[in-house]
Amino acid sequence: MMGQEITLITILQNLILTIVFVGLIGFERQRRNKIAGLTTHLLVALGAAGLTMVQQHMIYETIQFVKEYPELAAQLDISLERQRIVAQIVSGIGFLGTGAIIKTNGYISGLTTASTLWIGAIIGIIFGYGIYWLGITLSLLTLFVLTIIKNVFRHMVEDPHH
Repeated sequence: MMGQEITLITILQNLILTIVFVGLIGFERQRRNKIAGLTTHLLVALGAAGLTMVQQHMIYETIQFVKEYPELAAQLDISLERQRIVAQIVSGIGFLGTGAIIKTNGYISGLTTASTLWIGAIIGIIFGYGIYWLGITLSLLTLFVLTIIKNVFRHMVEDPHH
């Protein structure tokens, strides 16, 4: 997608895939009555996808400017920094995830929900970049971990005498 104009079709594809796949993760959290459910996960992921597409658009505009005004671009020392907005998204989600973690009486809860918010943002970034198979695969593996793996290990570590 780098160097290409972002079309309405691309925007819709990126955002609809984000809604579908992160929506599944958010639904799983809501179904388990966790502090952050469907709406929170979708808003985080859509924001991440949207900002990633803004970043891509800025790159496209910069490339177009350099092509149109090469002499001026050389004088301005223009550089493409694809990672800057994405890095800020990841930092911001870390702060948001901290709010989902609760410590009471020596017991910590909310770590998985904080993690799903973080991975939801990552999936939004991936779909924002238009890397669909990676976003789909990561989403499905996240659901697999949240449902199958978590339940298998929960039963393995439970005390059979209780």
